Amino acid sequence: MNAEDIIRRFDEAIEKNYIFPEYQPQINHATGRLIGAEALMRWEDPKLGKLYPNQFIPVMEEYDLIYRADIHLFSCVCKFLKKCIDEAIPIVPISVNMSRHDIFNHDYVEAVESIRKAYGVPVEYIRLELTESSVIGGMELVVGVLEQLHAHGYKVEMDDFGSGYSSLNVLKELEVDVIKLDMYFFTGELDKRGGTIITTVVNMAKWLGIPVIAEGVETAEQAEFMKSIGCNYIQGYLYYKPISEPVLIRELRKRDHETAKPAMQLVDTMDAAKFWSPDSLETLIFNHYVGGACIFSYKNGRLELLRVNDKYTQELGMNMSAKQLIDTNPWKLMDEENKEIYLNAINKALDTDDEVVVETWRTLSSDCCGDENICIRSTIRMIGQATDQYLFYAMIQNITAEKRQYMHVLSSEQRFLRAAEQANMYAWEYDIRTKEMRPCFRCMRDLGLPMLVKNYPEPAIEMGIFQPDYADMYRDWHKQLEEGVEHLEAIMPLTVGRVPFHVRYTTEFDENGRPLKAYGSATLVVDEEENKEES
Repeated sequence: MNAEDIIRRFDEAIEKNYIFPEYQPQINHATGRLIGAEALMRWEDPKLGKLYPNQFIPVMEEYDLIYRADIHLFSCVCKFLKKCIDEAIPIVPISVNMSRHDIFNHDYVEAVESIRKAYGVPVEYIRLELTESSVIGGMELVVGVLEQLHAHGYKVEMDDFGSGYSSLNVLKELEVDVIKLDMYFFTGELDKRGGTIITTVVNMAKWLGIPVIAEGVETAEQAEFMKSIGCNYIQGYLYYKPISEPVLIRELRKRDHETAKPAMQLVDTMDAAKFWSPDSLETLIFNHYVGGACIFSYKNGRLELLRVNDKYTQELGMNMSAKQLIDTNPWKLMDEENKEIYLNAINKALDTDDEVVVETWRTLSSDCCGDENICIRSTIRMIGQATDQYLFYAMIQNITAEKRQYMHVLSSEQRFLRAAEQANMYAWEYDIRTKEMRPCFRCMRDLGLPMLVKNYPEPAIEMGIFQPDYADMYRDWHKQLEEGVEHLEAIMPLTVGRVPFHVRYTTEFDENGRPLKAYGSATLVVDEEENKEES
């Protein structure tokens, strides 16, 4: 077979449909449903026989015939879709390839739009595929073509993604709607480097909200691997070889259909592209105007830190870099008890779709600081979802000093309360911000106080525990506690019997010097003469 034969037979092949499409269906491996199909160019000639694409496409490209062949194939697809619509055959979107020759040498967009309108096919049933290699050397022109296609409502797929030399740059510059991952490029063991690369590509597409179709899937092992990393859409010999129009119609009637969706659905207020862009307002706020913050993903019990800002590393105070933190499994920093606490918080955030605050202890290690047990208060919220994978935003605060101070005071208070039970003493805890008082057991037993007294001290004054002539003085004490007085004490007559007690308050402060709580006590004043008589 030589180029002259192909060129000589080309016009008749177009006219008599010796050049025609076959279709390779695309399947959701998780559901078995059809999500689309790709139209593939075929040539069967009565004189030349069956030609393979690698025989005729290079010749077409060299002699500028590929544009006519592509337009002919597009027309065949529109004719097929029109037939399905007229005969009430269920249809799925069909992808048609466009080459760099179509884009660089011809007014391709105007031509396909004219054909589509002539057949009356809704634009949502046609996708146009752009190969990654066709972008090389003409990015600005391709960007312009994509803008025109999007203006008409077409979805554009990036075909053979991963087989080129500038995949990340292409993904950054071109606003494609679907990525077709070239599995042939990743032949070999999926649990080695190839699998890691595929997983990374799929995750990138998730954050950008772009559906991924794995192309060239031939084995169940490959399909299950793609499913395990969140890519359910596959195309390849595992399900279908390219099939004829009648066979596709049979499959369209037989199989259920569904729409391909982005792998990661972000909450309505979240624009993923802006959030990950280094120049966006969202990133500026993330890096400079919020406290310690991070983004992490969660799937089936696995936690993975994806991004942290500088204040996150500063808040931990262990002189660890962002890379060190991201490379560390977050679960290894927590014991089982704290891991369970954090998991419960994640589940609550998923159930309520709201912020959840959680405090957990973690053990961090660094070369300069050694091992340190720190307490982190995290405010977490789910911001994205991909089936069973979730994206979270978290703000953190290192409250280690506060917690240790509280634990010390709590320990002292517990010892104090145990001693108070054996003496003529009453004790209570007063929350300065909420004005809530929690009495000891003897207060509840002897004075009839409930477990929680709100709007303290008014209920105690109304009950007659504090006498009217001392009520204003006692109210003033609580104003002084709000202002940060460290210590108060006086002799006061308590209860209607006006029994003298030595009443004391000691204030607890947070790490910023703000008053948190006050610990009160009332000790019975015993007359010295009475003590002498008893002795």
